[in-house]
Amino acid sequence: MNYIRPKSMTWWAGVFSIGIGIAMMAGAGGWANEFGVLISMLSGGGDSSPAAMMGLGFGLIGIRAKLSRVFGDADDH
Repeated sequence: MNYIRPKSMTWWAGVFSIGIGIAMMAGAGGWANEFGVLISMLSGGGDSSPAAMMGLGFGLIGIRAKLSRVFGDADDH
């Protein structure tokens, strides 16, 4: 599985963003919205909607998998 890499910080950032997006969709309250705004500001985006958070997370996981295929991965050796 190229997408599940628990030793990767990028993978964890993606999982965290997806989790925040799901929490925002589920109506977890103000803390999820505040985390969403913080993550959005840190990533340089202006949108902190649940869809944007989940898109950011899936994008991080996908780009990490693509880069490991192109440049190789130390975990595979």
